[in-house]
Amino acid sequence: MALGNAAAANGCEDSFLAADIGGTHARLALMTRATGQLPSMAAYRVYPCADHPHLEDIVRCFCADVGVQPRELVLACAGYVHAGSVINKNLAWPVLLHALKERLRLDRVWFLNDLEALTYAIGHGAVNDAAVLKAPMASEAVAGPVVVIGPGTGLGAAVWLPGKPSRVMATEAGQAQLAARIGREQQVLAHLAQPDTHVSYETVLSGPGVHRIYLALCAIHDRYPSLHEPSAVTAAAIAGRDEIAREALTLFCGWLGSFAADLAMLYSATGGIHLAGGFLFQMTDFLRSSPVLERFLDKGVMRPFLQNVPIRVIDHSHHGVMGAAGWHVDTHNDARTGDERNACIGHNDAVFTPGR
Repeated sequence: MALGNAAAANGCEDSFLAADIGGTHARLALMTRATGQLPSMAAYRVYPCADHPHLEDIVRCFCADVGVQPRELVLACAGYVHAGSVINKNLAWPVLLHALKERLRLDRVWFLNDLEALTYAIGHGAVNDAAVLKAPMASEAVAGPVVVIGPGTGLGAAVWLPGKPSRVMATEAGQAQLAARIGREQQVLAHLAQPDTHVSYETVLSGPGVHRIYLALCAIHDRYPSLHEPSAVTAAAIAGRDEIAREALTLFCGWLGSFAADLAMLYSATGGIHLAGGFLFQMTDFLRSSPVLERFLDKGVMRPFLQNVPIRVIDHSHHGVMGAAGWHVDTHNDARTGDERNACIGHNDAVFTPGR
């Protein structure tokens, strides 16, 4: 999608903001739309969430940086909406949709899950920079559901379902019970939780999860932990500077392969698995030499099915805001339709969570 002109967009009734908010970064774009065309990106910025006291401050910074004041915001955010509040333990601050609308003097705020937005972009072919981790064994790819898995500050997952129209389903698969194999995984699990308590896949399949695995392994090996950030563990593992860090990242990859296969079987994802996120994209070579593919295929009688499921790795980058903008234009092309009240926070509108 083309990069347009921010100054021109500011005077356009058909400009709006698209935001992709995760636990670590906030990505904002000024979008323009025209009848019968895909939305265009007029300006784009990335802000560290921890540098700002609340989401309103980030939006104000973006508007000041770009010199615009659009009237609508489509918000792709980690979590789901309950009673007007976005529920997600990994966000840097509370996100209250009505307060966001009022404080920023917006006419409308539209909400969808961030992985839902990214999956929308992927399902519609907007992502062309994916690295192929595993090609299907069959010579011709089979069209079908696509699963997107996004380990980051937390663990998100969504499914693109083909059809006319196609549909994206957000999930909370990252909160499913973690399955640990007998051996090292169970030893690590014993250090992560008390007996008979729930441990989610997100506990290990996330940036903080890599560090949790590393700390557990340090305890198992009776070693003092010298790496204090997830990025330090990943960097040391990739560079081969620390054996425990490398073991931690290897365990992470094994769990990721098993989790991806579970979702592929659950949703019959013949269209493939997309692993999304900056830190995964940066470790693509490590993934290729890791147990991720072996564990993906190691599902007993389901191995022949999984052999034909491709796996790709993509950088999150701007795809989330583009997916959110495309979803908004496709779903609300006529902002005065009778369905409007079920899809946004407007002047007197109720909260609705698409896809949930």
